[in-house]
Amino acid sequence: MDTTNILTAPMPIRRYPGRIAVLLGLVALADFLIFDEMPGINLFLFALAVCASILISAAKKPSPLTAALLLGFSVLASAPLLEAPSLVGFILCLGALMSVALVSARFMPRRLPGLPLVFFRFALVIPLRLAEDIRKYYATPAKRSSFVELRRSIGLWIMPLILASVFVLLFAAANPLIEIALRSIRFEVLLRFLDLWRIAFWMVIAVVVWAMLRPRLKRRTARSQAGRAFVIVPTRNAPFGQASLLRSLLLLNALFAVQTLLDLVYLWGGADLPDHMSHAEYAHRGAYPLIATALLAAGFVLLAIRRGGPGDHSSLIRGLVHAWIGQNILLCLSSMLRLGLYVEAYSLTELRVAAGLWMGIVAVGLALILLRIVLRRSNEWLIATNLASLIAFLYLSAFIDLPAFIARFNVAHSQEISQEGPPLDIDYLSSLGPSAIPALDLYLLKLPTHLIDQRSQAVTVRYYLARNFEMRRRDWRSWTFRSARLDNYLLSPIAR
Repeated sequence: MDTTNILTAPMPIRRYPGRIAVLLGLVALADFLIFDEMPGINLFLFALAVCASILISAAKKPSPLTAALLLGFSVLASAPLLEAPSLVGFILCLGALMSVALVSARFMPRRLPGLPLVFFRFALVIPLRLAEDIRKYYATPAKRSSFVELRRSIGLWIMPLILASVFVLLFAAANPLIEIALRSIRFEVLLRFLDLWRIAFWMVIAVVVWAMLRPRLKRRTARSQAGRAFVIVPTRNAPFGQASLLRSLLLLNALFAVQTLLDLVYLWGGADLPDHMSHAEYAHRGAYPLIATALLAAGFVLLAIRRGGPGDHSSLIRGLVHAWIGQNILLCLSSMLRLGLYVEAYSLTELRVAAGLWMGIVAVGLALILLRIVLRRSNEWLIATNLASLIAFLYLSAFIDLPAFIARFNVAHSQEISQEGPPLDIDYLSSLGPSAIPALDLYLLKLPTHLIDQRSQAVTVRYYLARNFEMRRRDWRSWTFRSARLDNYLLSPIAR
């Protein structure tokens, strides 16, 4: 199936003047809550306002129970924005609003495997939806003539307004009361609304919100018979045929077995490495490349067990695929162990946390591929389940203060505190932001008294982090749970 540039049949704007009023109200609300403000609870409140507007503006009003469930779902999905603003939280919130819009418009598929394609078709329409509706609105001759009439009417007011302005200035020079009234008008406030960035912000909000209020999907069209005639079906001896695939799986299983055996001996078994090579170096050399290896392996597996492919007709190929997936899962676990050894030697960073989490996601994806083969499900099912697991992972991770976790981990495993790990990199802790302040306090509390230089550096970093946090722009629209917790901590006797 293909997607084309044809939209599903639009509804004329003139039938729904209430939606235009809702759109203008949401743009004004976004300007008040979000523009030129630090992100915080303002994003959460605006998301709820958009969700409520979608439900109110729906062509077919949902039942009260359905509306309450959708609003509750939006609150739950947008909750990470209350903890702290982040890209992950924003994506989850946008996905929830798209889901509410699709449900309200009766576009939500009944089966989970169809959900990714529907979201993709909806996302393609969002940037063009408002412009398309405006073009269609003025496409009829009646609307074009009314637009010309409106432009002519505006032109007739230009001269009267100019003359009136001249007389107002003359009256102001002659009457002090009029002069005082004119001077009381704050023109700089009006000029602020002509800021180009502000206008661009309004346009972006209007484009996205209008697509949510009037959701449509890109229409799907079937490929022509002529196009289908050129579909290539691999033969037995083709590069992706049964014979070639069988040889590939045999070779790759043997190759992966060598890598797995080395990891079992040196990583899991703790055998001595060659001279001038530490376990940390061995781990570092393989932690990241093995992620790419697992991803390439997953792509090859999907090709091998495609519907109607060689894997459907050969139990030997299916067995080799199962063995290879198992080796890839073990490879991901080895990569996580490698990363753990590297962190023990060189401390924890945000990139290393992300790498470890990504390895876990890849391992789950490989396990789902194995489950897809066993249950004989479609690739659409595989995409949907992987998407669901990824969303669940992102949602949970949005509530975790990773900078604070990294700072506590590095302090607890530093050479100064544990007598085993690497020296604490205080400069890196300062780059983590105010979330590192509690960890620095713990470091100062447990630091031996004879380490004067480390204490002085930690005190300086802690002072500047706290000062910058307390001097931040304070506004109720920028409130978050994370900043409120840190505020309470800094006011507590422990932090003083």
